[in-house]
Amino acid sequence: MFDDTPLDGADVTVMGGGFGGLSAAAYLADAGADVTVLEQNERLGGAANLIEAEGFRFDTGPSWYLMPDVFERFFGHFDRAPEDYYTIEPLDPHYRVFYTETEPQPEKGSPYADDLDEQPRCDWVTTTPDVSRSREIFAAYEEGGGETFDEYLAEAEYSYEVGMGNFVYEDRSRLRDMIDLDVARSGRGLSLLGSMQEHVESYFDEPKLQQLLQYTLVFLGGSPHNTPALYNLMAHVDYNLGVYYPEGGIYSVVEGLVELGEELGVEYEAGIEVTDVQNTTTGLALQTSEGRRRTDVLVSNANPAHVERELLSPGSRDHDPEYWEGKTYAPSAIMFYLGVEGSVGPLAHHSLVFPPDWDPHFERIFDDPAWPDDPAYYLSVPSKTDDAVAPDGHHAVVILVPIAPGLDDDSETRERYREKVLSHLAEEVGVDLRDRIVFERSACVSDYRTQYNYPEGTALGLAHTLRQTGPLRPPHRASNVEDLYYVGSYTNPGIGVPMTLISGQHVAEAVVEDRTGGGSALDRLMARI
Repeated sequence: MFDDTPLDGADVTVMGGGFGGLSAAAYLADAGADVTVLEQNERLGGAANLIEAEGFRFDTGPSWYLMPDVFERFFGHFDRAPEDYYTIEPLDPHYRVFYTETEPQPEKGSPYADDLDEQPRCDWVTTTPDVSRSREIFAAYEEGGGETFDEYLAEAEYSYEVGMGNFVYEDRSRLRDMIDLDVARSGRGLSLLGSMQEHVESYFDEPKLQQLLQYTLVFLGGSPHNTPALYNLMAHVDYNLGVYYPEGGIYSVVEGLVELGEELGVEYEAGIEVTDVQNTTTGLALQTSEGRRRTDVLVSNANPAHVERELLSPGSRDHDPEYWEGKTYAPSAIMFYLGVEGSVGPLAHHSLVFPPDWDPHFERIFDDPAWPDDPAYYLSVPSKTDDAVAPDGHHAVVILVPIAPGLDDDSETRERYREKVLSHLAEEVGVDLRDRIVFERSACVSDYRTQYNYPEGTALGLAHTLRQTGPLRPPHRASNVEDLYYVGSYTNPGIGVPMTLISGQHVAEAVVEDRTGGGSALDRLMARI
């Protein structure tokens, strides 16, 4: 990426070994820095981690491999390719959606009605790599839906190309970065304002189709009512770019990034927690669980809310603690990692279960925090694709229910909700796992809070609301501590594995700019302007 090695001799510490930290470490090492990654947990990866037990293998965090072009671009910066580190395969089907409390209508929804071992009890649709098949779904559920789908997808492709080229790959993390004639020109025609719900409603009346176009918002940490319409670009990601699976799961991608970093000279130290950060005349001083360290530059993959409230002195913080309390955090989740004996029926590698009206669920996340009565939820069954993640005759099943951050999740509450979701899956979809579970673990709000220091136990980061998108997200540069930077899902470009990979490039460019004279003290003082 860099023409030479502008950071030769610089000692850089990356705090946190999630995707953002691993990406930043690779870019910084490529620029010539001596890079050390400190991870407080015993395994690298952050929330994108791994459970291996009794012949089962589960990704604990992200499980969708989307936007393959971003991964190709990342590895291409180092004259490498993803396949040098892991193998991906396209999923067919991409995923299956179950609409509960409605009668099965396979003649409408699924081109693969005859391919299932068991028919679902509810209505359902299957999306595939064949876009024309997906078009048939929209045509079947709404008059003129096929033509409208074509129009929607064309707009989504335009939003993706312009958005990625001008607003994502280019670091525009300050409002003044947006004051650019080329940016203004490129933004014409983009749906920059309004909510996704308003945008999708302008195309489709059928609630099932609206849900089909908006389910990805949960993975962005928002709802249809608070996510900007610009994120219609996710339809292009979904239908045109495709859904893939890296052999061994997403954690194999983590291992690939670590291997790349090692080739570039990055050193990794796990099980070391940073407990204090001080600005001194000789650089930054870090107090860790293994003693005191000094570094020229600190790039924090730990979220800025945690760093400011727990690691910096009051005079070094950019914000008062109340600032972070007023932010809108993405959902947390209750996760069940289940080793199951026997068939999982109509479940695909990726499946989603939606109630007829999911607005009450989103209200319980963002407006009136409480455990949802009629939840929407997601299931991952990687063993449908990869025999190595479960013993013969078994499946690895992950269930994710998005919930509000900050909820109480004591053992009784978890058990009650476990029974609720498994009963719902049996009664509405027709997949009863309850008597066939041979391995089980769970994670919830308190785990994300204590294990990863995530504010309020969010599982993702800052939601992509209109007031928390683009330059309105926390910047890469800290304002009050020189040589302190942030990377990951709390800053630009945002939530998701591809976005955090790009964030690593952005922060490395900021470090190079500042240390080679391209940046200035004024840049730091104006970080929020």
